[in-house]
Amino acid sequence: MSIETLNDKVATNKCEELAALVARHTAGKGNGTHATAIAPLTFRRECNTSTATQGVSEPLLGIVVQGKKEVLLNEETYRYGVAQYIVVSVDLPLSGCVVEATPDLPYLGFKLKLDPAQLCEIIAQTNRGIGKNESVRGWFISDADPPLIDCAIRLTKLLETPQDIPFLAPTIVREIYYRLLMGEQGEAVRQIATSGSTMQRIAEAIERIKADFTKPLRVEDLAEQTNMSPSSFHRHFKAVTSISPLQYQKQLRLLAARQMMLAENADAAQAAYRVGYESASQFSREYARMFGAPPIRDIERLRVA
Repeated sequence: MSIETLNDKVATNKCEELAALVARHTAGKGNGTHATAIAPLTFRRECNTSTATQGVSEPLLGIVVQGKKEVLLNEETYRYGVAQYIVVSVDLPLSGCVVEATPDLPYLGFKLKLDPAQLCEIIAQTNRGIGKNESVRGWFISDADPPLIDCAIRLTKLLETPQDIPFLAPTIVREIYYRLLMGEQGEAVRQIATSGSTMQRIAEAIERIKADFTKPLRVEDLAEQTNMSPSSFHRHFKAVTSISPLQYQKQLRLLAARQMMLAENADAAQAAYRVGYESASQFSREYARMFGAPPIRDIERLRVA
């Protein structure tokens, strides 16, 4: 599924300016994600299309400034490109890949980690409330308007004057938060940091799942901790994350097992046991379903790549 753009020429032109800046700061650094002197800000550069990579995404804003990207969640695929942005508001197991990039015109992305505490301060100042019982999806893709891209340009330009970063970067980041809160997806952004909101309660449940993902999961316990009935909790969890609590735990387990096999040379049986599986055959089936190949073949493929 492609997300249609508004074809705003002003936004597109501003993205060209931002792309030139990101290209300058990532030139010669190779493919991948690159940290900057501004702690929450990173850039992504890919000179070729890439295979899908899986991981748990933290709350973030990501703007595509050159090229195109796909994101996959629960078998739904969304493609977005220049002058569009994604906001992830809770920790989500996402799969993504670059689908348009060349050495001459690499994929370039602007990524800013979101801080719920800072968002909360701005929400209080704007005095805009939300319905706490509404379920809002924990990620969305939208068109980036010129003022938002302009903020990204000004934040990136600060990298050229490092002495200004401690004083000016926090102000520009606050403006970015404000633009998101006032934008078309403002309600979803406000849910990130609004005390008692459905999304915040689901986010708390996600943190509990992440902390104990190797242990058996009791949905009833999570529902009680979030002050919901089991059926209501299950419905809200799926509305926010697009997957069930058990599917969420399963994906965390498989991602952790994959990392163990890659980084620690653990075999499939060892990894399966360490992440909470009792059956090695069940682990292999679910692993192949998620990553497209059995554990041994998948790890060999990753090491070659």
